[in-house]
Amino acid sequence: MDALDQQSFADPSREGGLFNRLGKWLGWPDGTPDMAGSPKAAENALPARFAIMGEMSAFMALYDLPVTHGNIAMAFDCVSGNDPRMAAALAERRRAGEPITPEWLADLRRGAAPEDEMKAMSQLMERLEGNIDSFMRTTVEAREATSEYHTALRDQVAELHEVGKAGVAIAEMVSLARTMMDRSREMEAQLLRSERETMVLQRSLDEARRSAEVDHLTGLPNRRAFEARLEKEMTAARAHGEDLCVAFCDIDRFKRINDTHGHEAGDRVLKVVAHALNEISSDRCHVSRHGGEEFVVLFRGCSLDQAFAELDALRDNLADRRMVNRATDVPFGRVSFSGGIAAVFDYPDPRAALKAADEALYVAKEEGRNRIVRAPARLTLVGATKAA
Repeated sequence: MDALDQQSFADPSREGGLFNRLGKWLGWPDGTPDMAGSPKAAENALPARFAIMGEMSAFMALYDLPVTHGNIAMAFDCVSGNDPRMAAALAERRRAGEPITPEWLADLRRGAAPEDEMKAMSQLMERLEGNIDSFMRTTVEAREATSEYHTALRDQVAELHEVGKAGVAIAEMVSLARTMMDRSREMEAQLLRSERETMVLQRSLDEARRSAEVDHLTGLPNRRAFEARLEKEMTAARAHGEDLCVAFCDIDRFKRINDTHGHEAGDRVLKVVAHALNEISSDRCHVSRHGGEEFVVLFRGCSLDQAFAELDALRDNLADRRMVNRATDVPFGRVSFSGGIAAVFDYPDPRAALKAADEALYVAKEEGRNRIVRAPARLTLVGATKAA
């Protein structure tokens, strides 16, 4: 190494010196070390948001919670201070020495309206996904930079070690550089572990998002998933000049089924109807459970008459079955559904089309049930009351 290179490395005042650059990288603001303290590089390297994700993972592991959208939201609220009430309740229960079980945590979270909880969960997922993506980019860039610094340090230490008469100052710089090299190697390994942990969290979040869009009783997509699907299908239909129809379907006299046979039997009837509707699903026909005993169906590439014919044939087939309550051997009798169907692009916006299909469903109920009714364009019913 010539004299100029030695000066470039050793002189902290030189902006381009390797010693100066490495000092800044290790956390010394002006590039020179504080000999009375120690660098805080390891602490400063990881974003605060990753610390929160680590605390969330520790929280869920501590209470043995499965990875679900509800548990992820609860963990975030507790460790981030987003829900002081929940954090205080946890602290009080721990002080009292009482067990903290998944069941108790689930009871604690109850109280919010389902729609509010779903909206909050959706926002949380979006924030988490954004944080994870940003953190992944940060850790990859930091690890690559750390690897480059480590290589540069190794080369410089090797060159300095070969200088036989460099004196005490060079020997001290060699020792410091070796310490810095060891720390850079540790940081590189730490960042690599962070990348892997973040990838696991990303997969868990993807699973939670999928879970949040499924109705767990019927296995069909839920209302949230339907609303997202409606936007996609409208975009695709417009792009290809295709028709798009939407239908609401409601199980006839479902309250009577529950009152007569019990809610468990009612759940089985819901599953049977969901399975029947799902038989017509495809990449151009999407069936979702909208809530309660109501389902919604999207038909892309079908005219109103074609969609009506397909749905009416399914209705007729289901009404021909005779089902029996397996728990009591008491017949359910005929299980049927009524439906209202509308052509989406006959209306100024999707909300109006959904309202038209829902009003056509009211008409089907009022006209005797077990039938499908087409909604004329701009259908308006005043004071219609939904039949049971």
